[in-house]
Amino acid sequence: MSTRDEFQQLIQKGYNAAWTNDWKTAADCYQKAVQLMPDEAEGHINLGLAYLNLGQYERALATYKRAIELAPKEPEPIERSADALERIGQLREAAQHYVKVADLYLERRELDRAIDNWERATQLTPGLVGVHAKLAQGYERLGNKQRAIQEYLLLAFNFRRINDIEKAIRAVERALMLDKNNALALNILRALKSGGEVILPDEILNRKRSSKAAKEEKVEDLFWSPENDKGRVVGEADPLGPIGEALTEALTLLAEHVVEIGLDASAGHALKAMSLQRQGSSLEAIAAYREADKAGLRHPAARMCLGGLLVLNDQPKDAITYVADAIMHPRLSAGAMHALGLAYYKLDEQTKATRYLVQSLQAVDTSLSTSDNEAQELQLVYENILAALEGRNKETLRLVNERFIGLLSGKDWKQRIADTRRHISETFMGSDNNSVVDFLASAGSDELAESVTRIDRFIRQGLYTLAMDEAHRAVEQAPFYLPVHVRMAEIMMKEGRIRQAITKYNVVARAYMVRDENQRAASILGEVLDMAPLDIEVRMNLIELLEKEERWSEVVDQYIDLANTYQQLGDFERSNQTLGSAERIARRINAPAKKLAEIKHATAEVHMMRLNTRQAQKVFEEILELIPDDEKALKNLVGIYYTQGNNAEAVKRLDSLLSLYAQKNMVNSMVSMLEDLISQYPDEMALRARVASIYRKLGQNAKAIHHLDALGELQLQAGLNKEAANTIRQIIALKPDRVEEYQKLLSQLL
Repeated sequence: MSTRDEFQQLIQKGYNAAWTNDWKTAADCYQKAVQLMPDEAEGHINLGLAYLNLGQYERALATYKRAIELAPKEPEPIERSADALERIGQLREAAQHYVKVADLYLERRELDRAIDNWERATQLTPGLVGVHAKLAQGYERLGNKQRAIQEYLLLAFNFRRINDIEKAIRAVERALMLDKNNALALNILRALKSGGEVILPDEILNRKRSSKAAKEEKVEDLFWSPENDKGRVVGEADPLGPIGEALTEALTLLAEHVVEIGLDASAGHALKAMSLQRQGSSLEAIAAYREADKAGLRHPAARMCLGGLLVLNDQPKDAITYVADAIMHPRLSAGAMHALGLAYYKLDEQTKATRYLVQSLQAVDTSLSTSDNEAQELQLVYENILAALEGRNKETLRLVNERFIGLLSGKDWKQRIADTRRHISETFMGSDNNSVVDFLASAGSDELAESVTRIDRFIRQGLYTLAMDEAHRAVEQAPFYLPVHVRMAEIMMKEGRIRQAITKYNVVARAYMVRDENQRAASILGEVLDMAPLDIEVRMNLIELLEKEERWSEVVDQYIDLANTYQQLGDFERSNQTLGSAERIARRINAPAKKLAEIKHATAEVHMMRLNTRQAQKVFEEILELIPDDEKALKNLVGIYYTQGNNAEAVKRLDSLLSLYAQKNMVNSMVSMLEDLISQYPDEMALRARVASIYRKLGQNAKAIHHLDALGELQLQAGLNKEAANTIRQIIALKPDRVEEYQKLLSQLL
C-alpha cells in the first residue's frame, strides 16, 4: 500500500468517527495521517476540526496555523481559526480572521459566505468601517436594500464618531440612493448637516431586538419624516444628470460671489442671467451671461452656467471654452465634464466625448464612495473602461457614448451608474475588453444589466430553472452577448447536465475565437478542461487557439496533457505521436531541459505500458543526458537493467541514485528502495552489501547483521572466500549473539 493510500484510509476512518461525534478517535486518526504526510493540508484541516470539537482550542489554533501555511487560499482553516479565537475571547484577532476569510470567499464569488463572515467580524468588533462598507455593497448586490441601508447608516454612525462628517454624509447619501424616502436616513442626514449626532436604533447597533419591543415602538415614530418637511426631498437626482446638478450648484456659488464683489456692471448682468435661468428662459439667460462675460465676470460658476446652457440649447462649439474653465472647481467638476462630453458628442468628436463622459461617471461614482480603498477600486474600473474603448471606431464610440449619456440622465441616474459599473467590473473579471464594449454598445443595456443581475441572484439561490428562463430572455434581447451564454453553461453544469454544459462552453469559446478574443476563449476552455479533462475536442480547440497566438510553451503543456488523455483512453499510438509533436516544438523554442525531460518521461511511460522496455530504456538514458541526477529516470533504469539481467549497469545506476539520496539526506528512501529490490532479487550481493552499510551507519546493528549474514552465505556459495571472510569480520565488529561461531568460521576461512 502506498503512503498516499494509507493517508486516505486514515482520513476516511477519521470521517467515520467524526460522523458519530467520536472526536477523540477522529483526532487519533487525523494525527496519524498528519505524521504520515506532514505537508498535506487536508490532514491538518481535519485534525484542527477534531481539536475544535474536543474543546482543545489552543491545539486547534496551532494546527490550523500550519494548515494555513500549506494552503493559504483555502478558506476553511482561517474560518475555523476565527471560531477558535472567538471561543477563547480573542475577539479582535477573530474579527481579523473573519475579514480575511471573507475576502477569500469574495475572490471565489461566494458573496453569501463573504457576507456571513463580514457580519461576524462586525459583531465581534464594532466600528470596522471598511467591513461595513463591504457589507453594504454586498447586500446591495444581492438586492437586499434594507440591510444595505442599515450598513450605510452604520458607516455614517462610525464616521461621525471619528468626526469625519463628509464621509458620514456620503454614506447616508448612498443609503438614500437605495430609498430616497427612508425616514431614518433623512433624519440622520439633517442631523449631520446641522452638526448633530447620529442616533441609531438598537436593532441596527446591536443586530438584535425583542419582538415585543419592535411591536411597541416603530422607528418611523422616533424620527423626522418627509411628510413633516415641505422642502425638496433629499436624495432625488436632477433628471438632467450631473450637468443639471452643476447648473443648480453654480447658481448658489455665483450668488455668493455677486454678494462679495458688490453691484458692479458684471454683477448686474449676472443677476439678470440668474433670474432668467431660474425661470427657464434659457436663450435670454445665455445672452445675459454673455454680457456679464464681456463686463469681465470670469467666475467658474458663471462660466458653468453659460457653457451648460449653450450645450443644452444645441450650441456645443461655443460652449466648450466656457465649460472647460469650470472643470477644476470641485463642486462643478462632474457637471462640467458631463457638459463637455455632451458638447463633443453633438460635434461628432466621439473620442473626446468618451473621455469626458467616462470622467463624469467616475466623478459621480467616486463622490459617493465611503472609503479610500473603494475610491481607488473605482478609479481602476474607469481606467479599464477607457483602456477598453481606446482605438475603437467612431460608430462603436457613438453607440457607447449614447449609452453613457443615457446613464447620466433620468431621476435614478446615480443608482443606475452604480449598478452598471458593478456589472462592468464583474465582466472585466472574466472577459476581454471586447465583452465590456459589447455590453456598453448593446441596445437595451440597462435591461441587460438588470437581467444578468437577476440571473446571478437566481444561481446563488439555487433557482436554476428561473435563472435559465431569465437567461433565455436576455439572449432574445441580446443574442450575441456571450457572457449570458456562459451563464447558461454554468446553470447546465449545476443542474448536472455535464455534456450539454461542455458543448455550450465549447461553442462560446469558438465564438470568442472567431472574434479574436483569444484570452477569454482560452480562459473558458481551461475551465472546461478542469471539469472534463478527457474531452479531446475541447483540448484540441485550446491547442489551436494557443498556436494561433504563438504561445508555444503553453502549446507544449497542452500537448503533454493531450497525450496523457490518449493514454488514459488506451490509445497509446496517438499518445506517442502527440508527445513527439510536443518534443519537436519544445526543441524549436529551446525549452528548458526540465520540460524536455517531462516530455520524455511521459514517452517512456507509454513505452513501459506497451511493454517496450528496450525503447523505454533508451528514453530514460536520454533523460539522464539532459539531467544527470533525474531521480525517476535512475530508478526506472535500475529496475529495467535488473529485469534484463544486466546487473553491472543496474548497480551503476543504483549507486548514482544512492549518491543523489545521500546528498538530499533521504535515508528512508535509500533503505526503502534497497529493501524493495532485495525482496525481488534476494541473491543480489551488491544490494545486501549496500543496505547493510546503511544500517550500520544508522546504528541498526541487528538489521545490518541480518543482511551481512545473507551476504556472507551468498559469497561462500559463489566461492568468494576472501570476500566472505571480510564480511564475517564486519559482523564480528558489530558484536552479534554467538560471536564465537562467527570467529570459528572466520578461522576456517583463513
